[in-house]
Amino acid sequence: MGYRRLLERLVAIDTTSAHTNLPLLAVVEEVLDAHGVPHERVPDATGTKANLLARIGPEVEGGVVVSGHTDCVPVEGQPWTRDPFTLHAAGGRLHGRGTTDMKGFLAVLLAAVPRFVAADLRRPLLLALTYDEEIGTVGAPTAVGRLLASQPRPTAVLIGEPTGMEVVSGHKGIRAFTTVVEGLDGHSSQPQRAANAVAAAARIATHLDDLATEHLTAAVDPRFDPPATTVNLATVRGGQAINIVPRRCELTWEYRPVPADDSFAIRDEVDRFAQQVVLPRLRAHTGVGRIETRTDAVARALAIEPNGVAERLARSLLGDDGPVRTVPFGTDGGHFQAAGLSTVVVGPGRIEQAHTPDEWVEEAQLEACDAFLDGLRDHLASG
Repeated sequence: MGYRRLLERLVAIDTTSAHTNLPLLAVVEEVLDAHGVPHERVPDATGTKANLLARIGPEVEGGVVVSGHTDCVPVEGQPWTRDPFTLHAAGGRLHGRGTTDMKGFLAVLLAAVPRFVAADLRRPLLLALTYDEEIGTVGAPTAVGRLLASQPRPTAVLIGEPTGMEVVSGHKGIRAFTTVVEGLDGHSSQPQRAANAVAAAARIATHLDDLATEHLTAAVDPRFDPPATTVNLATVRGGQAINIVPRRCELTWEYRPVPADDSFAIRDEVDRFAQQVVLPRLRAHTGVGRIETRTDAVARALAIEPNGVAERLARSLLGDDGPVRTVPFGTDGGHFQAAGLSTVVVGPGRIEQAHTPDEWVEEAQLEACDAFLDGLRDHLASG
């Protein structure tokens, strides 16, 4: 089955992260079963989502992992001019939710399966398809763990996110949080009998803004734009009415670290400030108050590996001798790299088309990806 027909089937399945991805995995398994490729689902705790792992070729070390995520972002509230879950071709472009990010890549990969099977591979191609990448690379850690536990160790990982079929060597991480402040409500004429959660949250918000300025002015890595870790206070929700001292306030915030800063250090600093500076003041009159921060998403940064195995491989297959490239968006790649696997990002389409109404990918990009995979097949067959 050609990649265009496969893409039509994949786009028709709504794999928005709020929904199950199992129907899409069923399509993948149909292709794999038709060609005798062994595969394994790795379900999440609910059983409604899963990663999928497969191997084409011998059970030996030195293979290459090709990875992509199966979920997509919502379409609600976007001004689509056509059904987002029906593939539409126009002017050399294929429109539909996920065509760029990243079902186009998955379709080309599945269409290439029979060619990999027919080749006499001396080293294996390993497929790793993940769930819930869009909401924080949720499925990737278990996919990586199971892959390394069940398969001989590979030498390189290629993440098929949209890069215009150029090799991307590094990206920032994403760490997202919600901070909840609980105080004590009361009449606004008697503030000493209450604990104002909004006022406490405002102090934390100001501290976040100070951290944002501090990091943005400390240029850490000029290969990224901007060349430093960024901090963003996203939402503030609190209060009920003008004459009520607010009991609760909630902040959502994130930071996107350059690889050198990829840790929980900023989260730890916010916790320190909240517990040591803000909380005593919140409790000053009533002894009541609580501040807690939960982690909502973690996407690990992808550090640039000078002359890394994955980069050398991808560049050789593409004839790419351009500069080292980085991107501002996150991928599952950081989790593979954290497990000690050389990793780069390379795939069809442009990130500018991802997540947009009438999302599209150029057919020429899918053709280029198809040729890239043929080169990978020949590489694995040559030993």
